[in-house]
Amino acid sequence: MRDDDLRKITEIRALHPERIAELALARTRRDSPLGSWGKALVIAADHPARGSLRAGADPLAMADRADLLTRLRTALAHPSVTGVLGTADILEDLLLLGALHDKSVFGSMNRGGLAGAAFEMDDRFTGYDAPSLVRAGFDGGKMLLRVDYTDDRTVATLAACATAVSTLAEHRLTAMVEPFISTRDDGRLRNDLSVEAATRAVTVASGLGSTSAYTWLKVPVIGDGGDDMAQVLSATTLPTLLLGGEVAADQDATYERWSRALRLPTVMGLVVGRSLLYPPDGDVAGAVNTAAGLL
Repeated sequence: MRDDDLRKITEIRALHPERIAELALARTRRDSPLGSWGKALVIAADHPARGSLRAGADPLAMADRADLLTRLRTALAHPSVTGVLGTADILEDLLLLGALHDKSVFGSMNRGGLAGAAFEMDDRFTGYDAPSLVRAGFDGGKMLLRVDYTDDRTVATLAACATAVSTLAEHRLTAMVEPFISTRDDGRLRNDLSVEAATRAVTVASGLGSTSAYTWLKVPVIGDGGDDMAQVLSATTLPTLLLGGEVAADQDATYERWSRALRLPTVMGLVVGRSLLYPPDGDVAGAVNTAAGLL
């Protein structure tokens, strides 16, 4: 990404901030969240707002905004990529770069549970809300739902997510819920990726709100993506997108797990961030092309 592009973004933000809203409403919108092949491929980039900047061995990989935007533009240029997920700052940068035409756009809603913080379970809604997503002409909102049975702050996040699901549905916007059962291990919050925990998380998320008509789930691939994943997803009929997860040293093994899980009847595609934006070999276009081929 050139310095001229960065300078242009910052100058518009400083002198003509109203352009952001104008560009949001002027962008070309998709008719469907799915591609012509019946699956979605969404690029996720909402990690920085939670202070989660690591990709692979680099603890600050996602902190370089110019580099991140370059990688995002490369990924979004692929014709099989149907959408993007991000916080307002990132999505607005992409709007100013003209990168969101004909893409489904999902705004990240609760980013208050900062990674590694003592208050991480207090995952307040500090990003988008339903009215702001409507004003921007975006397609839905994503929320992280971590459930710790030993932490009474969980109930506040449950209530906030339920309200968000209901409010998004009133506007016919997709509520993308990413559920985990979480526990503290030596003070660090960890997600339980066992079959039983993942199944419980899915059932809790599926029942949130006054209607599930517009609810989609965003879930990790459990086990090898085969029988274990089938058991987890047997707990719901909601459309489900697979979470890409951390950058893996063995990308081929990751792709194989995704491929198995994509065969399940309720799986509608992938939501992948770091695994495609920061692949071990650095080839973003190649990683996105491989993921698209799985669909």
